[in-house]
Amino acid sequence: MATDTELIEALKQVIDPELMVNIVDLGLIYSVDQTERKVAVQMTLTSPACPAGPQIVQQAKMALERLEDVDEATITITLSPPWTPDRMTDDAKDMLGIF
Repeated sequence: MATDTELIEALKQVIDPELMVNIVDLGLIYSVDQTERKVAVQMTLTSPACPAGPQIVQQAKMALERLEDVDEATITITLSPPWTPDRMTDDAKDMLGIF
């Protein structure tokens, strides 16, 4: 099985094309669960009408499935709880000029 760190690092490779910050640092990832060689991710988007949503979901799935120990990744979008900038890491806030 892939480690939690490997899964998170794979997801960090997915960049929100509008904000140019990875989805982990943006706080879009709510949970990552692995059972044997399958990974289930629950995540959100910065807004319900995010035009990049399908692209982000596909890239997250592909990033995880590139890992040697992952055969299948399922990405589920939830809007509850809604995303807020408070979920962002300090690095992401710095990159976007939020203080």
